[in-house]
Amino acid sequence: MAYAQDDAEEIVVTGIKASLQAAMDIKRDSAGVVDAISAEDMGKFPDTNLAESLQRITGVSISRSNGEGSQITVRGFGAENNMITLNGRSMPAASTFNGDGGGSRAFDFANIASEGVAGVEVYKTGKANITTGGIGATVNIKTAKPLDRDGFNGSVGVKAVMDSTNRVGDDVTPELAGLVSWANSDATFGVGLSVSHQERDSGTVGATVNDWNIRTWDSVNAPARMWNNANTKVNNAPKEGQLYARPNDLRYEFTDTQRTRDNAQLTLQFAPTEDFKGTVDYTFAENQIEEALGQTGNWMQTGARLQEVTFDSQTIATPIYARESYPDGIDEGFEQQWREQTNTLGSFGINLAYQVNDALELRLDGHNSEMHSRGTGPFGAGSIRMGLGAPTVVAREWWFGSEFPTYLNKYDDSKGGNAGYVKPGVNGKTDNLDVSSSMFNLRQADQKATVDQYRLDGTYKFDDKSQFDFGIESKEMESHSLNYAAENVALGNWNAGYPGEFGNLVQPFDIQGEFDDWTPKAGGYGFKANAADLYVAAQKIPRYANILPAKMKQTADNLVNEKTQAAYFQFKLGGDFGSMPFDILTGLRYETTDVESSSLASAYKTVWEDNNDVAIRVDSSKPASLAEAEASYDNLLPSLDFTLHISDDLIGRFSVGKTIARAGLGSLGVSASGFGAGGGSTYLGSVPVASASNPGLLPLESSNLDMSLEWYYDDTSYVSAGIFQKNVKNFIGSERVNRTLLNIRNSTNGPRVQAAAAALKAKGIAINDDTLFNQTVYTQFGKGSADWIAQFGNSDYTGTDAQNFFLANHAGWDIESNDTDPLTVFSTNTPNNGKEAKIYGAEFAVQHFFGETGFGVQANYTLVRGDVGFNNEGSFTQSQFALVGLSDTANLVAMYEKDGLQARIAYNWRGEYLNETNRGGSANPRYIEAYSQIDLNVSYAITDALTVSLEGLNVTGENSRSHGRNYAMMWDMYDLGARYQLGARYTF
Repeated sequence: MAYAQDDAEEIVVTGIKASLQAAMDIKRDSAGVVDAISAEDMGKFPDTNLAESLQRITGVSISRSNGEGSQITVRGFGAENNMITLNGRSMPAASTFNGDGGGSRAFDFANIASEGVAGVEVYKTGKANITTGGIGATVNIKTAKPLDRDGFNGSVGVKAVMDSTNRVGDDVTPELAGLVSWANSDATFGVGLSVSHQERDSGTVGATVNDWNIRTWDSVNAPARMWNNANTKVNNAPKEGQLYARPNDLRYEFTDTQRTRDNAQLTLQFAPTEDFKGTVDYTFAENQIEEALGQTGNWMQTGARLQEVTFDSQTIATPIYARESYPDGIDEGFEQQWREQTNTLGSFGINLAYQVNDALELRLDGHNSEMHSRGTGPFGAGSIRMGLGAPTVVAREWWFGSEFPTYLNKYDDSKGGNAGYVKPGVNGKTDNLDVSSSMFNLRQADQKATVDQYRLDGTYKFDDKSQFDFGIESKEMESHSLNYAAENVALGNWNAGYPGEFGNLVQPFDIQGEFDDWTPKAGGYGFKANAADLYVAAQKIPRYANILPAKMKQTADNLVNEKTQAAYFQFKLGGDFGSMPFDILTGLRYETTDVESSSLASAYKTVWEDNNDVAIRVDSSKPASLAEAEASYDNLLPSLDFTLHISDDLIGRFSVGKTIARAGLGSLGVSASGFGAGGGSTYLGSVPVASASNPGLLPLESSNLDMSLEWYYDDTSYVSAGIFQKNVKNFIGSERVNRTLLNIRNSTNGPRVQAAAAALKAKGIAINDDTLFNQTVYTQFGKGSADWIAQFGNSDYTGTDAQNFFLANHAGWDIESNDTDPLTVFSTNTPNNGKEAKIYGAEFAVQHFFGETGFGVQANYTLVRGDVGFNNEGSFTQSQFALVGLSDTANLVAMYEKDGLQARIAYNWRGEYLNETNRGGSANPRYIEAYSQIDLNVSYAITDALTVSLEGLNVTGENSRSHGRNYAMMWDMYDLGARYQLGARYTF
């Protein structure tokens, strides 16, 4: 692959100014719109994380994971629609964190350290000789080559990292990096090796809501209404027919994360003659993540327990206050999770370049690369989730509507415990003796993605201004993802019926006190435990002997194979338009793609466990089924770049062309997934949801237009302005289709439930999910049973709190689907093509150094707009198509470099943007709110070889927040902190 600087003399740069000059030269000399970042010195990239460096380029913004740059968005196109290459080669992508995932093409920059990177180039306009897959951009990561430098060179660096969010790991963690390069005196053979080892311990604390249910307001006690209680006091009630919202819950959560990242690359180069150069390289990257998560969760029960609710006056009425009462006590959830994941990248490649004669050069490149992401935690799992609860809450209040939602509970620790179980202690407070297990889950996901890519490129030069490029390419990508789960294994069950069973393995934790920037209500409780230790302890408790150890069942087996054949040619021509030189690069690329998909789908059943606790689980009594599909398509992709040198310093550019981006791997499967039972009975209006795939999806195809003007008024200073427009067809939207899937039957609306509803009506008992579930359980299990008679004699079910508690928490009395139940109709989110949209915007940039003072400044602003937005007042039963990721971005960097002292302070801002269009069960949006961050870097060269440095990231501790259809519908918010790095680097 021919990249911008391949035809230029190699520039060895050191320092901020020289690095920016090299990047500016790449931009100036390229055809089309290209931006670049160059290493400041051997082994020294501007930022430790590549994504965080890329965000300083116009049009590029990033998403963060745990405060660290993870994926990029370019001109409104997210990570799935940008192509990431390593030395011109397509890299595989795989991600399976938390025991889920396995369907992404998006490359995670957190897997790659920056120390071995020589430069990064961002191609915003398409070219015939560039591998397809990036509509937003193609980002090429270039690594150091030994024959680019004379003799023996090296760099060794060490950093001490202090993350202010860390609470349990080491306060200081190491980063070590080394890079050596050797070439013989004749420059005919060279060896390069780069290695790095990085550790980081960090933590988070935040608040989340599981889901926002959107419904239409109707009369009291109507079956489809979620506030189904005639005695509820409703303040500022919505109008009849008005949309309103109800949160499932409010939970505070914390994480403690340990990440270890190892990178290495070995490169051999040989050039026995001036006409031939061979390069063989192997790249290794491994990212290991261990994370403990704990929650304090307060679920909204509604029904007869809801005492009061106050709505705001927005178009979608949203509760700003709610109050519930639980005379017999209900649990506060304290789920503990252990997550462990390893991502491993291995890539072997070879490149041969032969100068046949003065005019013709041939290049052969091939590589085999594999990314393997899998859970590597105890018990063969990526996620261990131990549900905990303390059933001591007798009243609960929530306050929504502000930036930070809060809650307040009233406790009575005499409550809780199954019949016949003796609580170990009642002492007037909620402590570890009140905490019981509830549900236990194990999950594992494993994704292995491979790329085999081979290409032959040629260049025939007619003269200094004109040449002909041509080539062929063959690429095969395969992704195989497996998912396993043991779901909702009932230990203490939903009522948390065995308080104190784990003793001192559960420790108090002041989660309210962990917030620095927000203030929860005083008086709450929190607990902390190791989920794996709790699982080991549970296996030693005799009453769980028949259900533990839990056995994971396969829930998904998806294989996608994609084969692409391509051929291209392009002409480079030069001439003069009057007194103004011009360059033209025009080409055509033709590709054919064949896709084969297969899925081995498990059988499922529906299990109704309590009022709103409905699960869809693997039914191991029935065999799995195999589904297969094939698809093919071809694309013809023209491109034209016109560059006009208006003067020696002023350049105008005009580019048009077509580019494509392929559908995400998760969308190309065959089977359905993501089953959700709806959070209650379908008899009362709950809507089961699922996600389906579509192996016939076509790639997005974008017709692109770019125009820009660049003024290079000094050796290291320039101003540029540009506009762009992308008309995209085959946009992958989604639609909600009501359909049955995999013969899954519905136990919440069959003959048994209808008979129970009729019985409740005959008794004059209000129908809600509590009474409906318990009447169904009474009819099927309780009536006439010895356990019922022992508790209530021969009395009928009358809906008392005592009866409801008994029926809901009796072991084994769950309503499982059977052949008499109807097939479940899922609101199925299905990806489809056929959507068209236009994205347009403008980019402005300036870079200026103030003579020989050492001071400099960089600034840029990107404006991105689209013609399809999300209608926040739209349907909650049908998903919408809208453009995601569109936001304005800005960067401002001030620099100083003189007499061995370097200093840089950088401000980065990204405006609010739509991140999701179909979240939860009500087709909700998710907006990521505007975020800004300040980073700084100071270094001093003690000698020519030894430099010390201090870096600070997010030094003001900015936080993140997202919301739904309005600001009051908070989805998640995290209290973030600063990270500091003290380092030293020695070059030789």
